[in-house]
Amino acid sequence: MTFVQLEYIIAVDTWRHFATAAEHCFVTQPTLSMQIQKLEEELDVKIFDRSKQPVVPTETGAEIIEQARVIMSERNLLLEKLQNKKGVLTGELRIGIIPTLAPYLLPLFVQPFTKKFPSVKLVVHEMMTELIVARLREGKIDAGILVTPLQEAGIKEFILFYEELMAYASKKNAIYDKTYILPQDIDPNKLWLLEEGHCFRSQIVNLCELRKMSKEGSSFDYEAGSIETLRRMVELNDGITIIPELATLDMPPKQTQLIRPFKKPAPMREVSLVVHRNFVKKALIDALKEEILRTIPEKIRKNKTAKVVPIQ
Repeated sequence: MTFVQLEYIIAVDTWRHFATAAEHCFVTQPTLSMQIQKLEEELDVKIFDRSKQPVVPTETGAEIIEQARVIMSERNLLLEKLQNKKGVLTGELRIGIIPTLAPYLLPLFVQPFTKKFPSVKLVVHEMMTELIVARLREGKIDAGILVTPLQEAGIKEFILFYEELMAYASKKNAIYDKTYILPQDIDPNKLWLLEEGHCFRSQIVNLCELRKMSKEGSSFDYEAGSIETLRRMVELNDGITIIPELATLDMPPKQTQLIRPFKKPAPMREVSLVVHRNFVKKALIDALKEEILRTIPEKIRKNKTAKVVPIQ
């Protein structure tokens, strides 16, 4: 049994296809298949059921693969510690980040992080929360940046900061004349929402105590895919939406005039760095966490947990 063979069976389990697994391991499919076959012969078990498409592990194979992941995780942790002893931070860090954070948070920390750690390759994918959790379990990404609490078994959460939620209203909207607002001030029929699948949509629904709504008296029903689209719809139409604090940082005065904070304690969303319980690359992830905390605005760093809006 070799580390290479363990790497190959993990890859096949991850991608459920021999050719795709070989591509990600930078070897030919015959080479990968031969090594897995040798391992099966040594252990005298079939690790994969090749008769099914996509390929799936056998019952015994699933147990072997689970243990292989633990072994490879410990191996990688040992290598990482050796690199740390030498004072070198290197490697690849694969991150998933939700769409309602990516446009506002990435510009703050990516350039400083890559400049500080030129030997680290930062690979970022924008994806929904559900997919981030799935990719963490599969080992396809190392960490996720998203809104918590998730209450997902096997997923560790490291809170980064709390971000205030604010109303964004057109000048035609009734709340425009208010200094501070309450959730009940919001007319559900004037509220623009993100499409289904966004955790931020769930938070707005929870904050405003909404359920499935219809636009009364309207011939146009629209759910946006981004916060920026919502913002533009409010500016051009009579309406209101909810935006996170990071989305307000670069707004010109013309747009900041449309922001209305909620009455204290302000509703917050909890933003965390999440990993799988068997995560490795601890030094890289700690460095990323430190850089994010260093680059976010001081006001956001000081936000408290008074009223975290749930995402479930």
